[in-house]
Amino acid sequence: MKPRDLRNMSAEGLVSKKSELVQELFNLKFQLHTGRLENTSKLKCIRQDIARINTILTENRA
Repeated sequence: MKPRDLRNMSAEGLVSKKSELVQELFNLKFQLHTGRLENTSKLKCIRQDIARINTILTENRA
């Protein structure tokens, strides 16, 4: 997900997107530990997207 796309979203949209990504990260971690996850690079992408959202939410508060 591109940062400029995230900056165009509202704060409520960012929070809802973050909760979706956290849930998806949980599911991917569960699949990883049960041995069903084939694409492990997806974990890194999801964590980076969550970090981008957190950064943008912090920027908006200031």
